[in-house]
Amino acid sequence: MTGAGSSGPVLVLIGAPGAGKTTVGQAVARRLGVGFRDTDADVVAAQGRDISDIFLTDGEPFFRELEEAAVASALAEHDGVLALGGGAVLSEATRQRLAGRPVAYLEVGLAGAAQRVGLNASRPLLVGNVRGRLKSLLDERRPLYEDAARWRVETDHRTSAEVADLIVTLIEEDPV
Repeated sequence: MTGAGSSGPVLVLIGAPGAGKTTVGQAVARRLGVGFRDTDADVVAAQGRDISDIFLTDGEPFFRELEEAAVASALAEHDGVLALGGGAVLSEATRQRLAGRPVAYLEVGLAGAAQRVGLNASRPLLVGNVRGRLKSLLDERRPLYEDAARWRVETDHRTSAEVADLIVTLIEEDPV
């Protein structure tokens, strides 16, 4: 499968920090023979600094503006697998852009997310009480993830390869 000539990504991955969007996205892209793109990486490349630096220097609202613009560009330009930052769904404009697209929500429980992100200082919203912050993020964002997604894929107790295989099967059985 190639994304050439398509009108956007063959798959968009959303989910909380620690859900595995980048790892699974890269695996799905390899299986489908398409490119992979991560909007967090796009923001970092455009700004020339880490997301944690953007949060510290300019604040979350500024980062969210950058994120929304990065998502809009990626949805228009990229025809492979696209991973969005965990908070991208907070933007109403982004949620509208995702409507009708092949979006998979990688669902991860609190224990799984906490184990995967650990004490990762590169995730500015999780500094301090990681488990407490993750729980708040999951509670706040879960309805947005569920509403934006065509498919919901549980990642707990599955390897990234198993999740990628499942997603490829979903795409093949239910193409957009």
